[in-house]
Formats: sequence, structure tokens, C-alpha cells
Amino acid sequence: MSSPPRESWTSRFGFIMATAGFAVGLGNIWRFPYTTGMNGGGAFLLIYVAFAVLIGIPLMTAEISLGRKAQRSPIAGMIGLTGSKSSPWNAVGWLGVATVSIINVYYLMLIGWVFGYFFMIVSGSLNGASAASLAETYQSFISTPGPVFGYTLIVLVLVALTVSRGLGEGLERLARFAMPMLFVLLVGLAIRSLTFPGASRGLAWYLTPDFSAINAGSVLAALGQAFFSIGIGMAVAFGFGSYLNPKNSDVPGSVAIVVACDTLVAFIAGLVIFPALFAFGLEPDAGPGLLFITMTTLFAQMPGGYFFGSLFFFLLILAAMTSATAHHEVLTATLTDLVPISRRAGAWLLAGVFLALSTLVNLSQGPWSGFRIFDMDLFVLLDTVSGTFLLPTAALAVSLYVVFVWTFKRFRDDTNVGSGSVKIKAAWKPLVVFVIPVAVIVVLLMGLGVL
Repeated sequence: MSSPPRESWTSRFGFIMATAGFAVGLGNIWRFPYTTGMNGGGAFLLIYVAFAVLIGIPLMTAEISLGRKAQRSPIAGMIGLTGSKSSPWNAVGWLGVATVSIINVYYLMLIGWVFGYFFMIVSGSLNGASAASLAETYQSFISTPGPVFGYTLIVLVLVALTVSRGLGEGLERLARFAMPMLFVLLVGLAIRSLTFPGASRGLAWYLTPDFSAINAGSVLAALGQAFFSIGIGMAVAFGFGSYLNPKNSDVPGSVAIVVACDTLVAFIAGLVIFPALFAFGLEPDAGPGLLFITMTTLFAQMPGGYFFGSLFFFLLILAAMTSATAHHEVLTATLTDLVPISRRAGAWLLAGVFLALSTLVNLSQGPWSGFRIFDMDLFVLLDTVSGTFLLPTAALAVSLYVVFVWTFKRFRDDTNVGSGSVKIKAAWKPLVVFVIPVAVIVVLLMGLGVL
């Protein structure tokens, strides 16, 4: 019995919007602003943009081009390219799938938190609350597993329904709708934020480089943020590449647009958050609590905060759902390429597995908060393992495969098939062969505390 023909993107615009939707998520609108706030503002922004261009674009190009060459999902695709189930280079696929799976476990819980806060703001239950009471609300909400489980269930049902419809009618249609709306909302919120009295101080802090605030840790954080935000080493880019036509799709040009969109969203998110924080006398270095405590305090204080906050958290839902659906799409394709199961059955089976695993992380924030591994709860443990070890290791595997197996010449020639004005040039060679592998190794060693 022959297998059905492989699905493909219906248009280049759909592919770009879906890939941008994968890259643009909570990493841009939550993680980037709080990381910037903790690392001095403008100087960190410049370093992050440089890493996104010099490392993010080549690595994402390599992943997507590799997927296009394989024409299958990451694990099955690497087995096909190496010609052996036992090849060590199959680790490119396995590491990527492991990374996105672990990130997905706690990412789904975070989306549940965002859904919960959206409904709290829309219902008006946070109106007029003090900073102290909002901090208590946050702790109470995340430590009460029932509501978070309910919101996470809603997220997974929506994700599984979308993925089960197929690539064109599912993820691609969602991205075509969600990404333009996200950009419009984000720009509108940025314009409103910049009109507050005193917003210019926040704008100056955000855009004026202060290199005295930069240290080795800041540089590492900027490179790590580029990895997390763009989605390097998460197998999704590989999977998306496998849906491209191998002869007439423009990989380098599309990746340049995707990384530009991803970086622009992160930049505009800073324009939404920092001017407003300074205008209302709030600190920009709140860390991970920026989204759920500092921003809700801001909405409680500002005129029209109910409307402003509702739009902001709806924006977060759009960003997070496109990323989660992208994760689920590639994991479903990975499953259906390895075992005889339909797309629909695979999507719902994985939804059940991730609901169970996410519930364990959810419980670790409340009833099981005393359970520790290496003095970390499950949320922090999974975030540390994926961000500190798996993401750079998976990216390193891709980088080394390009250098030692694919070789730069074949990578360039294969990737330039179907390309437009943006092409892989000889000038990329030092970046691809030397700078990127060394940079990724440094990230890995610094994250592990070796350097």
C-alpha cells in the first residue's frame, strides 16, 4: 500500500507566515523584554539583533534547507539522508525533536497562564488592584492546578483540532490570519504606549546603548535569546522545510523575511512595554514576573487599562498559539512518519500525552512544589535542560553536519536552488564553518558553567 503524497505549503506567503508564527511567540513578547530589562536596555538590543542576523539567519537557513532536501520530518528525514538508522548524525533529528518536546511541556502551561490572565482582565477582576494584591493573585493562580489545567486543556484541544485539519487548512490558515493581526495589534499598542506622559524616558533607556551594563553574561543571554526566539535547534524549521518544493522554493530569501519579522516583533514589544513602564514609575528589570505582575500592575494604573490589557493578552494568545501549533504540527508529522498512524489520530494522541506531562509541571507549581530535582521544580528543571543544554546541542549538531557531512559547497549549491535575490555567498563560509560552531560551543560551555 503506497503512502499518501506529502503535503506542501499552498503559497510562499503561507510558509513565511507559518514560520514567522513559529518563531514569534512568548519568547518575543515576554522573554525578550524581561531579558532586555535585566541586561541594560539599548546595548543588549544591539547585541541581540547582531546575533539574530549573523547566527540566526544562517542556522535557520541550514535547518530549513536540510528539511527541504530530506522531504520528511526530522527523525525520518535524517535517517533517509544518512541511509542508516544507526548513523550518529541522526542525532540532528532526535535532538531537535527532544528539545521541542520538552519545551512544549512547560510552554503549554505558560499559554494556560496567559489564557487565565486574559479572562481575568476581560472580566474586570483585576481592575484597581494594588501591586501587592496582584503579586498575591499571581502566586495563587499558578499554585492552584485546577484552573490552569482547564485553560491548558482548552489550548491543547484548539491545537489538536487545527493540526488534525491538515497543513493547508490547519496551521497555514491559522498563521495567515493570526500573524497580520498580531502585527497590527502590536503596532497599535506601541503607538499608545509612546503617547503616555513620561514615555520618552523609557524610549531613551530602551534605544540608547549603555555598554557599561554589558558583561559576558549579557552577551550569553543575548545569544541564548536569539536561539530561543528564532527557534534554532527545535526541529520545527527542519519540519517546515520538508513541506517545501525542492526545486522552486526560495529558502534564503524566506528565512531573511522570517528572522526580520521575528526581530521586529521583539523590538516592537519593547516599544509597547518600556515606555509605558517608565511613564508609570515601574521598574523594567522585573525578570520573569514582568508579564504577569508588572504588566498587570501597569494596566491597573493606566487610563483605559482594561482595554489596553485585554488587547495585550489577546496579542500574547495569538503569538503563543501559532508557536504551539507549529510545535504540534512537526511532532505529529514526526510520529506519522515513524509509525502507521493517521494525522488526526497522531494529533490527538500527542495532545493527550502533552496534557498529562504539562499537568505534572502544573502540579509542581502548587501541591508538589516541595518536589525538587537538583533543587529545581519541574518547570525550572525543564526550562534549564532545554535552554541550557538541548537547544545549543541540537544547534551544534546541525552546524557540524553542515560543516563535515554536507560541506559548505553542497550546502550553498543545494540551498540556492530556487532562490531569488538573497543567496548563499562565499562570504558566508567563515560564518558557517568557523564562527557559528565556535559560538554555539561557547554558549553550551558557558551555560554548563565550564567557562
